[in-house]
Amino acid sequence: MPATFGAQSTTDDVLDGVDLRGKRVLVTGVSAGLGAETARALAAHGATVVGAARDLDKARRASEPVLRDAANGGGLELVELDLGSLASIRRAADALVAAGRPFDLVIANAGVMATPFGKTADGFETQFGTNHLGHFVLVNRIAPLLRPGSRLVNLSSAGHRFSDVDLADPNFDTTPYAEFVAYGRSKTANVLFAVEFDRRHRAQGVRATAVHPGVIQTELGRYMTPEVRAQIVPPNPTGEAEAIPWKTIPQGAATSLWAGVVAAADDIGGRYCEDCHVAELKQGAERGGVRAYALDPERAKALWAKSEEMVGERF
Repeated sequence: MPATFGAQSTTDDVLDGVDLRGKRVLVTGVSAGLGAETARALAAHGATVVGAARDLDKARRASEPVLRDAANGGGLELVELDLGSLASIRRAADALVAAGRPFDLVIANAGVMATPFGKTADGFETQFGTNHLGHFVLVNRIAPLLRPGSRLVNLSSAGHRFSDVDLADPNFDTTPYAEFVAYGRSKTANVLFAVEFDRRHRAQGVRATAVHPGVIQTELGRYMTPEVRAQIVPPNPTGEAEAIPWKTIPQGAATSLWAGVVAAADDIGGRYCEDCHVAELKQGAERGGVRAYALDPERAKALWAKSEEMVGERF
């Protein structure tokens, strides 16, 4: 009988007894936090991890636990990747494709949250450009390397409930900027990208899903001022701040590994997962679950077309 996992499960729990020897996994954002822990757990079970990071020196320092715990042939290779630069993304993707070594799993983990208004090197709003468009180009360019039976796991967030995507004004050219509206748009885009990628590739045995890791204290929150933080921790009816169910980093990385390695492909394909299970549809401001607009297949197709238009590349 398959083990049952939940919000408190860790990376070591979900991979207990799993042999990943011979598997090759790409993880973005391995220089800290969830990415570093994801790489550590995979390598500890024998996988070869290709870790992508903008700052390679920082990634090398973060790789010490990965190399220490690596077993059964597992290890880590590092590649330079700045998701805020299409030139960097295309350079990294082209090098991976030229090497010709296939992947069994891609975990699109890197991202930014609640940044002040800004733009990427290519003029995209920072959060949408980094969290969605950067991974959109990277993953589509390396898609020929995905073996039958492989998976894509996009890290989304419960923050997707803050906003649907705005395909008419993705860069806030006319809309007043708000940190968590922008974050919500990018996290909804992560789910919609998984929905459409799964539709396009499942006939070849490649599946895609999106996950909410939970609320974890990592570098992701480095831009959050007390005023911005208050936007996501509103007072409850008693006037007190709502308690946030914090997770440790190993607990936060567990759902990515559960969805990428352990869960049945047909269960998670084109879905949104949290706490090591497929999330239920919910409405309103509730913290858990997934909003229907994030799984809308027609919305997913429209976002794909808009993303191609923005990056000037068709997939």
